[in-house]
Amino acid sequence: MKASPKDIETSHRKITRRGFVFAAAQLALVGVLGWRMRQLQLEQADEFRLLAEENRINMRLLPPARGMVFDRNGIILAENEQNYRVVMIREDAGDVDASLAALAQVIPLSAQDIAQARADVMKRSSFVPVTIADRLSWEDIARVSANAPALPGISADFGLSRHYPRGADFAHVLGYVGPVSDYDLSRIDDQDPLLQIPKFQIGKTGVENKLERGLRGRAGLRKIEVNALGRVMRELEREEGQPGDDVQLTINARLQNYVQARLGDESASAVVIDCESGDLVAIGSAPAFDPNLFVRGISVSDYRALTDNKYRPLANKAVQGTYPPGSTFKMVTALAAMEAGEIGHSDTVFCGGYTEVADNRFHCWKRGGHGNVNLRRALKESCDVYFYDIAQRVGIDKMAEMARLLGLGIHHNLPMSAVASGLAPDKAWKRRVRDADWRIGDTVNASIGQGYVLASPLQLAVMTARLATGRSITPRLVASRGGVAEPSGAGEPLGLNENNLRQIRRAMYDVSNDRRGTAYGSRVIAEDFRLAGKTGTTQVRRITPEERAAGITRNEDRKWEFRDHALFVAFAPFENPKYAIAVIVEHGGSGSRAAAPLARDIMLQALYDGTPPLDAYPSKDRNRISNQHDDLDLWDGVEARRPTRDQA
Repeated sequence: MKASPKDIETSHRKITRRGFVFAAAQLALVGVLGWRMRQLQLEQADEFRLLAEENRINMRLLPPARGMVFDRNGIILAENEQNYRVVMIREDAGDVDASLAALAQVIPLSAQDIAQARADVMKRSSFVPVTIADRLSWEDIARVSANAPALPGISADFGLSRHYPRGADFAHVLGYVGPVSDYDLSRIDDQDPLLQIPKFQIGKTGVENKLERGLRGRAGLRKIEVNALGRVMRELEREEGQPGDDVQLTINARLQNYVQARLGDESASAVVIDCESGDLVAIGSAPAFDPNLFVRGISVSDYRALTDNKYRPLANKAVQGTYPPGSTFKMVTALAAMEAGEIGHSDTVFCGGYTEVADNRFHCWKRGGHGNVNLRRALKESCDVYFYDIAQRVGIDKMAEMARLLGLGIHHNLPMSAVASGLAPDKAWKRRVRDADWRIGDTVNASIGQGYVLASPLQLAVMTARLATGRSITPRLVASRGGVAEPSGAGEPLGLNENNLRQIRRAMYDVSNDRRGTAYGSRVIAEDFRLAGKTGTTQVRRITPEERAAGITRNEDRKWEFRDHALFVAFAPFENPKYAIAVIVEHGGSGSRAAAPLARDIMLQALYDGTPPLDAYPSKDRNRISNQHDDLDLWDGVEARRPTRDQA
């Protein structure tokens, strides 16, 4: 049926409207697309360009070289050595477990190694490189590099690791470094991003720990371009970090080596201090350990051997250990009494072998007594009763005040671990700490360095240096940091009566050079290097009246831990003091037999700056000294030293 003109007109109108609607829709769509394209290309171009850059550019931290440590003469004590390692970046690895499994096919990795590596990787930010294995051989690194396409997110790398060329000689002074742990992060308030790098090494003990921030340096930054597989294509930018500050110690490395060798297998310590500057030229503690074991990761068996050793090789006895100072404290008691005007230089006290105090009998070491003794003889022969008497006159408070003036019972601020403060007790201390009144018997015990009195070898060396010079010598371990010198420890005058000090020094001279002196057997023959000293022997157990009546058991007949401690302090040369020394031999028995010979040998080594001539020793000792020196494990060859300006 043929459409009417009206129907045709109506149909045309419908088609035209639909066309307009469709065309308008198309136009709107094209407009929206055009607007979006403009927005993407112009308004958001920088944002998308940045996202693209972030997908192909990685930023990586560059750990700085740790500052090196030198002795006073430029001999290297702590350095950095090349360390080959393998690192993983989680965001590049994808499947961490698969990458670690593939790596285990290339280099030796135990199941424990893999588990630890996975834990480290998952714990850190996805972009942080995590060390999977270090201290690898060149062959291992070559295999990792050759298999790089099959090891996504894993790459060979190299860095620096700590090394201590002098080994055990400086273990207690330098301490050691180790990987940063969660415990380290929990106890230090440091936002340095380097600490987030697993196995990054920080100082754990000693100088390495106390000067950590300066030794660590500042991280650098490396910008690299990677492809879709995470392989490094090129380095775009590098900002070098700042190496850690070099540190120069006051220690004389050769003397330190001699001290450690001379202490040998004894449980002992020795401190040598320069009387002019306060520089610590040797700090020995025996037995010692090799700090390199801790840097590399000490084995369970090696660590157990150290912790189970009754001689406590991990403890720095020179600064951490505190002991009753025994008769080395008698100079403190005497000076306190003289400064207070309680006794004159020639005043005498009768020693009959003991004294009665508050119904208690306090004995002299010499059972029959010394008779009438003055200050000089009392120190020379170490009469106990003389000091019992004068201590009761002067009182404990003035004795404690004098002890602190001479460097005992106070903390000496050194960059070493657990530096002890010792104890110079007084009445207030006992009330505060023991909630008890001070007794006269406490004063009598303290007068000869027993009872509550405690001192470290460091403090005894400082005391001796102050007696020798009359100045407030302050111990100094660091000579310079980052090329900047540290202040001297020479100190100001103590304000003590010089005549009183001369009397003390002269009596100490007699201890070592008079035939009746307790250290005469360890004297120095060389006229220019005569030393002045004081022996000490401190009990570690109570002697009962029954044992005293039957005869005191000799030290050599007791178990080691029940023997007396042996002490000796000295300065030399007598006329112009250069060095002061303190030696303690734990359970060594007698100060004159165990500690004085050690101190004399070390002092001569310091004064001669090397091996002294045999005629500096008494003739009876020369053969033994000659053989002893041959037997000691001393350095030979040339040591590594700080580069000169031309070499650098």
